[in-house]
Amino acid sequence: MTDPLALAGWRREIAALYTRIRGAGDPQNGWRGWRETRDRLFRAHPASPIPAARRADYAGIPVYPYDLALRFACSIVAAEDPQSFTVEAGNDGAIIMHAVGRTAGLTQRLGGELTLYWIDGYGGGLFLPFRDATCGGETYGGGRYLLDAIKGADLGMTEDGRLILDFNFAYHPSCAHAPDWVCPLAPPDNHLPNAVRGGERL
Repeated sequence: MTDPLALAGWRREIAALYTRIRGAGDPQNGWRGWRETRDRLFRAHPASPIPAARRADYAGIPVYPYDLALRFACSIVAAEDPQSFTVEAGNDGAIIMHAVGRTAGLTQRLGGELTLYWIDGYGGGLFLPFRDATCGGETYGGGRYLLDAIKGADLGMTEDGRLILDFNFAYHPSCAHAPDWVCPLAPPDNHLPNAVRGGERL
């Protein structure tokens, strides 16, 4: 098990990182800071998902070039019949995810929309995992995360209440880096038919 104090420190760093991103003004500058901070944490932090024996030589996380066309401000259409499902997550036990609603505005570029989830439990948090046509080749086969508010990964909202979804910040779950981690993955309704070449890649 990861040291709880180390994991708490990791979460503080991620929360502070996303606070800086939301205040960056220029999204690409925020993205550069995101890359630099994650590379540093993955190489040196005791709660890094990279196995300790590989950290000293870890070259950093490969990413696609920043593409402003992959940044969206989406309305969320409330689910008429909200579904819930349970994901087994190893030592974390069962994770219950409730559908909050469906995005509106991704279809033209990405070929479909995504369901935004709320993870149940103390405090809870918004969660947006997805898969796309790069999975299994260019990116991790289980998909990537865009939002995980419990961990602090949250790009915020516009003044008129739309959710900011910038796929240049899509990142692999910890289980993509080491088998010791168990992660909730994207359900079938969050599989996009198009390739999303933004964010982390293999």
